[in-house]
Amino acid sequence: MTHCTDIRRDGHRPLLLDLFSCAGGAAMGYARAGFAVDGCDIADRPNYPFPYHHGDALAYLAHLIATGEIERYAVVHASPPCQHGCALTVGTNRSQGWGGTHKDLVAPTRALLDATGLPYVIEQPNGRAKIRKDLTLCGEMFGLGVIRHRNFELGGWSIEQPAHVPHRGRVRGYRHGRFYEGPYVAAYGNGGGKPSIPELQAAMGIDWTEVREELTEAIPPAYTEFIGRAAFAHLTASALEVAA
Repeated sequence: MTHCTDIRRDGHRPLLLDLFSCAGGAAMGYARAGFAVDGCDIADRPNYPFPYHHGDALAYLAHLIATGEIERYAVVHASPPCQHGCALTVGTNRSQGWGGTHKDLVAPTRALLDATGLPYVIEQPNGRAKIRKDLTLCGEMFGLGVIRHRNFELGGWSIEQPAHVPHRGRVRGYRHGRFYEGPYVAAYGNGGGKPSIPELQAAMGIDWTEVREELTEAIPPAYTEFIGRAAFAHLTASALEVAA
């Protein structure tokens, strides 16, 4: 499917589709960068701060493509479930025989995103997920209280990789029975010196949900605000090229 490169708008803001949206960490960053955001998640997400469709993300995207409704959007962001390729699953959990099997949704997500003809972003944590690491971001780049490395594949556009900032110390918590202090909190799991909900909210820059599961799965909004500002500039430059 081929689209023109005008900036599609909802009111005065280009519209971004946020797939596998969880509680809206990514969405909030894009909104702060200037986008209107629609989400989609298979779980009920009453804390999601923007309009969203409750349903299967890939089925919904396929429907939008088939009906032509995808043309309302300027950019698509997708954070497909990462358990198949995340470092914890392929490392400790799998070596110990813990956990079940997980589907890898990255490839089918990419295939549908390519079919939209729109610029897109696929986000995954460190691990073996098969995405291009066009961009890697870390909480220290934005002065956050989490490290939380995340990789991003960019389809149909590009962004300059910022320099990785050296970490200031350890992640606070227990390691092999010993407690360590540090400037960062662990944004995953529970117990073992993990942060309180208020500490996790402050470290991530998220204040609209108090659900630990949602906080530990979220992307810090600072990441996608950075990406969103670059995407907005890309759309504007593309529109100017067409106009010329």
